[in-house]
Amino acid sequence: MLLRRKLRMTLALTVTLAAALLGATGGSVSTAHAEEKPPRERQLLFYNHAYGVVDRETADAVEHSGYLRKFADFEVRTTTGSDGYTWTGRYLKGRETYLEIFGVGDVPDTPLGGAGLAISTERDGDLATVLERLRDQGITDPVQFQQTRDFGDGVPVPWFDAVFTTDQYDTFGTWAMEYRPEYFADPRGKTEPASYPGDVGRERYLPDVYRDRLMRDVASVRLAVTPRDLDNTVPLLRAGGFVVRPTAGGGVVADRGGTTIRLDAVPRDRVGLRQFTFVLNKAVHKRHVERLGHSTLTVGPGPRAVWDFEERGRS
Repeated sequence: MLLRRKLRMTLALTVTLAAALLGATGGSVSTAHAEEKPPRERQLLFYNHAYGVVDRETADAVEHSGYLRKFADFEVRTTTGSDGYTWTGRYLKGRETYLEIFGVGDVPDTPLGGAGLAISTERDGDLATVLERLRDQGITDPVQFQQTRDFGDGVPVPWFDAVFTTDQYDTFGTWAMEYRPEYFADPRGKTEPASYPGDVGRERYLPDVYRDRLMRDVASVRLAVTPRDLDNTVPLLRAGGFVVRPTAGGGVVADRGGTTIRLDAVPRDRVGLRQFTFVLNKAVHKRHVERLGHSTLTVGPGPRAVWDFEERGRS
């Protein structure tokens, strides 16, 4: 789900892809790549989904792939969010996690290489604790808003609450989110019953079609982002309970919570998706390679798959 238009319209903020240097979270630069010990606090946020805008050839190959429909719970969908903002994505859904692929033009105001990352709570009320942890890190004015969803009948339902560390970013944004109880109560969402009191989790949100496909979940995601976008993201990862470690070249790896998140710091003209890895429902004995535009999905041998995206020139 894309939230940039909501930030602009609801909060009257001018968010551009060539914004001025970061103000509210400028102090995070010096701490983004510091070593840290495993947090003692309870894990609050978990990888929910990531998205990226790829070239049209790749997007069309993904959309029309017969293999992806066997590999994952695959869907092409146009969604209407808050203020009538719409986007058209190609979704690969697992048990708890998923990903979105967009082509250039599928998302207004989002260029080739634009990307995003959503990390979400599993228990009702945990987003408030995330906010407290952000403020403890010096993020005194995080951006908060509520996203809605219109199922096509003109009656929107509250979908989730979300938090950004800032409204200032280049091409990549990360947000923390918590699904709303109204969404789970709405039959149009086709969600599952709660497994425990306060259950607002990912498994409840996603359908169980994955059981009849190969893909079970996203094991890791790797994206290339600008240094400023990276610095905006690190405080949110830490507030969620991830262990953030530096990598060669100035990037970070965030562990804990089931899915490994790697963010590489690169110049703006090199941003974009780099790789997804997946855990499968069963081991595959024979290696399968599926070429999808300027990307390659390699499945097996074994219970894993890797989807690599080529680095391409971006304007």
